[in-house]
Amino acid sequence: MTVTYSSKVANATFFGFHRLLLRWKGSIYKLLYREFIVFATLYTAISVLYRFFLTGSQKRFFEKLSIYCDKYAEQIPVTFVLGFYVTLVVNRWWNQFVNLPWPDRLMLLISSCVQGRDEYGRLLRRTLMRYVNLTSLLIFRSVSTAVYKRFPTMDHVVG
Repeated sequence: MTVTYSSKVANATFFGFHRLLLRWKGSIYKLLYREFIVFATLYTAISVLYRFFLTGSQKRFFEKLSIYCDKYAEQIPVTFVLGFYVTLVVNRWWNQFVNLPWPDRLMLLISSCVQGRDEYGRLLRRTLMRYVNLTSLLIFRSVSTAVYKRFPTMDHVVG
């Protein structure tokens, strides 16, 4: 992945680190800030409600409800859920990696199936591999921004 803010990374100071996190396109903070704001707002609202607006019997009922929920929350261990999640993520990544088109495998297949030691056989194998490379480029261009920036138009592909 091409990092366009690498000069900012090299010159980042300890106190300027938060600005660098805001520039980072793949930051976990950018991904989760909405959920964190909702969580903090709800937590604050429940805390204010509990501390200032509930009576003594309502506070005891709330505490019993909290203990009840905590008892059932322990039945599903967090390590199991995290392990399951990590397994799913790694399997998805591995399936994407396995399904990438590898031109060298197809090149070996073409070179073994297209016979001929003459000029026509050599040109046919080379033309087929050019088509394979072109299809790979067109696929990668549609899914990767770095490849799209390198080949923005068809004239760049032809060149």
